[in-house]
Amino acid sequence: MKKFDNKIKFSISDTPLPHNFAAEKIVLSCLLINFEAIEITLKTVRIETFYFINHQEIYRVIVEMYRKKLPINVFSVNNFLREKGCLNKIGGTKVLLELLNQIPNLVYLEEYIQLLQDKFLRRSLIQLGYEAINSAYITNISLEKILNDFEKKSFALTNELIEEKKLTTAELFSSVFEELKEKALKPELPGLASGFYDVDALTQGFQKSDLIILAGRPSMGKTALVLNITENILKKYKLPILFFSLEMSKEQLIYRLLSNETGISQTRLKIGNLYKEDWYELKKTIQLYSRLPFFIDDQANLTTQDIYSKIKKILFEQNKIGLIIIDYLQLLLNLNSKSENRVQELSQITRSLKNIAKEFQIPVIALSQLSRNVETRLNKRPVLSDLRESGSIEQDADLVLMLYRENYYSMNKEKEEKMTTAELIVAKHRNGPLGIIELLFQNDPAKFFNTFSSL
Repeated sequence: MKKFDNKIKFSISDTPLPHNFAAEKIVLSCLLINFEAIEITLKTVRIETFYFINHQEIYRVIVEMYRKKLPINVFSVNNFLREKGCLNKIGGTKVLLELLNQIPNLVYLEEYIQLLQDKFLRRSLIQLGYEAINSAYITNISLEKILNDFEKKSFALTNELIEEKKLTTAELFSSVFEELKEKALKPELPGLASGFYDVDALTQGFQKSDLIILAGRPSMGKTALVLNITENILKKYKLPILFFSLEMSKEQLIYRLLSNETGISQTRLKIGNLYKEDWYELKKTIQLYSRLPFFIDDQANLTTQDIYSKIKKILFEQNKIGLIIIDYLQLLLNLNSKSENRVQELSQITRSLKNIAKEFQIPVIALSQLSRNVETRLNKRPVLSDLRESGSIEQDADLVLMLYRENYYSMNKEKEEKMTTAELIVAKHRNGPLGIIELLFQNDPAKFFNTFSSL
């Protein structure tokens, strides 16, 4: 049997790659005779979008001249190339003169650009395939790294394929105006409603592309609150929610969810001490959540790269995602971080989470611990500086919510009272006001409610 040669290297240098010679000449011809064409082309076309080296060089010079605000025509480009010593590199003056024979029509410029983009992406995909094949033969590179790199690069290509053209200021204003008209005809929150009325009134819902930090001391009720929010959004919008649980297992979260919905304490659920009516409530809840797109991931040692990959997988299966929740921030790892400084590493993590929110146009809620310094103060109500390893958390976050319960510091009193008051402090709000929102907290099962005044 013939064995594979581990030294095989696949190359595409001798293979003709997808290209469109005529379309490249027509686009360059447009650039030489019409200044408006340059502004249209610069929005989407890169130098490597052109296949032929001489066409790349001509386009590079046109871009450079445009940025220097020099006049652009066949004669000025010819002189510029001669001064740079690159005229022979493109094949001489005759190549530029040949471009003028194309008789381009600016009306069809975007169609020609689309042809160039199509061929460029096909070449990129072929290159990516060969890179993956070559990497697979290098056994000292982990399979996980090869797959992650391939996934990242293929997703970048997909984004380029579906990327919308960059809008001018006039187009942006027109788009916003149309959006305002729609909102005037059908008033509703611009973001996802949390189900807590005062929270929604202050924040206008959780907005697309926002990084939201929910912070509090351990056992303050962060997970309980975010689970309540999850339940409300799932029932109202039926949108897929991806919950990354780094602290609790899937089973623990499910018990919490069942406890919240049925009103049966977690203790009774775990030991199976159930009454006849409990079984009916459990069956009803399980049937409800079986139909809702709720995904729990409790992978240990989770990285931001893992989150990125899993979001893409859910998007592929579900076509959309409503919300990402991470419980909690300080347990996340950054695969690419070489820093021994945890504050710097966390800065990279929060920046990555913000990029994920922006790229996928979804709100990301990350739970965060507060520093122990809170415990040493007489007034234990948290402030922004109490965020643990807070360097960039407050910088990258669009919304910072801090949970505070006075009864947390007097446990005996809490056991006596079934319902106590909690405060949700809006400590940072990039696009709106700050404030303190009152909620009601029930200890067992751990659950938050609107106050009577907000109903």
